[in-house]
Amino acid sequence: MAKLLKRVKQQLTLEVTVNIGGSLLEAEEAIQQACNEIGQLATQEAITDFDTDGSPLMTGPVKWTSKGQTQQIYQTPYGAVQVNRHIYQISKGGQTWCPLDGRARIIRHATPRFAKQLTYKYALSNAKAVCGDLKENHGRQVTKSYVQNIVDWVGGIAQAKEQEWTYELPKLKNAVSTIVLSLDGAHILMQEDGWREAMVGTASLYSPTGERLHTIYLGAAPEYGKATFKARFNKEIAPLKATYPDALYLGIADGAKDNWNFLTPHTDRQMLDFFHVTEYLGKVAYAAYPQKTGKPDREQWLSDRCHLLQHEVDAAGKLIKEMSALSRKKKLASQMRDDLNAALTYFKNHKHMMNYANHVEEDLPIGSGVTEAACKTLVKQRLCCSGMRWKNAGAGIVLNLRALVQSKGRWGQFWDKINQFGVPCLA
Repeated sequence: MAKLLKRVKQQLTLEVTVNIGGSLLEAEEAIQQACNEIGQLATQEAITDFDTDGSPLMTGPVKWTSKGQTQQIYQTPYGAVQVNRHIYQISKGGQTWCPLDGRARIIRHATPRFAKQLTYKYALSNAKAVCGDLKENHGRQVTKSYVQNIVDWVGGIAQAKEQEWTYELPKLKNAVSTIVLSLDGAHILMQEDGWREAMVGTASLYSPTGERLHTIYLGAAPEYGKATFKARFNKEIAPLKATYPDALYLGIADGAKDNWNFLTPHTDRQMLDFFHVTEYLGKVAYAAYPQKTGKPDREQWLSDRCHLLQHEVDAAGKLIKEMSALSRKKKLASQMRDDLNAALTYFKNHKHMMNYANHVEEDLPIGSGVTEAACKTLVKQRLCCSGMRWKNAGAGIVLNLRALVQSKGRWGQFWDKINQFGVPCLA
């Protein structure tokens, strides 16, 4: 059992006895338990520093008086601790108030460090896995419902303060010449509506040589009309334009009309995702070489046309002419002709957004691979595990937390703001 030997102001001297007998594994587990005992005792002392001395307190014109100290169990990274703290009430009775909880940034009886640990782990995996991790690797046992309760509370803070709190960009090693804005969707299984599209947005900062320096990630639960997602994306774009007014703003996405209704007003140039376009060419290859034995020719044709599209000026115009010639073939299967006509229409409608050769020459991105990857890492890896079905609120919380974790520097800043401002949205 850990003991407090001495306290001088904020300096603690603690003692603990550890039995390191048996195997090394057994010794290590005993050491971890001893470390947890020290952590519990030190945290218990630290928590009490945030209590009042019992004197009356004023909030504006309202006077609060202590009803005395009562016991409360707080959950810490090292285990549960019991603390006596003052509870306040006004003279008319009614709601009570614990100043310690606000001063110490307690969240649902969890210390801020423990709440931070729980929500980080939950952003990466489900509540059952979080409980298993805590038990196996930290010597801590909590229930799934407790994990979920803390996550919901912290997620509520993130959502409530989203329009109010802003995050600083990290210090970048190179100048920013281009900012690519992109968005896409990934389907998740909802409890009531079946498969719905969650949204992902990215803002990627590039150097003059085409090196990606930083990416801001944004995730949102399924929403008809996507108004909330778009408003949040707008909020991310505004400070970027204030910080980098001279950068080239480039929009990259697939051909969905709604994508470009959003991106066009925010960008100087618009470009179709190169790899999305090549999917159309992959189907056109069957019209060029429809024979059953034509696979090698189809692969070579596709490789040549992709190279052409990527490196030659007005390659899209040349491909339109070639597809028009192919469309005059009389002996094409119905599906091949439909695919060919769809590709021809797509190229004609979006030719002005296929200037890939010039972008390659300028070391500019031509694909939305960052956003495609985010659909997997931000959404699919966490929300599409076996048996998962989501409510809108839960999906939104997880996506918010994962976006904070994946956007470099933001997770720490989020908790710095809680540490600085507290959690008034929980009052």
